[in-house]
Amino acid sequence: MKGLTLMIAKSLVDKPDEVVLQEVIGEKTTVLELRVAKEDLGKVIGKQGKTDRAMRTILNATATKLKKRAVLEIIE
Repeated sequence: MKGLTLMIAKSLVDKPDEVVLQEVIGEKTTVLELRVAKEDLGKVIGKQGKTDRAMRTILNATATKLKKRAVLEIIE
């Protein structure tokens, strides 16, 4: 899950070196915290949050297949 989300985020931004993805594993839920450069934040979120929503959908589909729960947090 982490690798897939990282690959998608890096392909969207202008500064892929500044993309940081931390994985916080809990008992039932895994939280993925995504940090990007300030000027790339809009590219990750997309118009009306469509890119963000698409990334969350892919992440949830992957997590469901693995019988887990995952949450994507985009941190400024």
